[in-house]
Amino acid sequence: MELKYYIVEGSVLPEVFKKVVDVKKLLETDMHISINDACNKLNISRSTYYKYKNSVYEFYENTRTRIVTFSLSLKNEPGILSRILDCTADSGANILTINQNIPVNGIAIVAISIETIKMKKNLADLVNNLKSLDGVKKVEILSRT
Repeated sequence: MELKYYIVEGSVLPEVFKKVVDVKKLLETDMHISINDACNKLNISRSTYYKYKNSVYEFYENTRTRIVTFSLSLKNEPGILSRILDCTADSGANILTINQNIPVNGIAIVAISIETIKMKKNLADLVNNLKSLDGVKKVEILSRT
């Protein structure tokens, strides 16, 4: 499934989306608060938070440096990580960190953090290009800062 992104003025969004963003901000700024407490404080259910947390983001100005961390599930086959790195570099992203775990049951989990400030393509294109690579089972955005 191809991801599509929209920029929507905040006043037309359902309140639940704004609350999900507020929960994420609260969790980023208060390291001692649990997800449950943050959801209770903003009066949304945890299931609602988990349903939308990877889909709703506040818009950032392009001039602001952003770091995006992906989790990828990969087949344990030679050359897959190399193709991922090539695809990421072709997008203009700056790769900051790579962490690959030992494969379990033929699947390796890789976490990659990138800096997006100089990307030539948009993030949705990069995610879709990564998903289309042979051997890539899953791509998930873990965080944006």
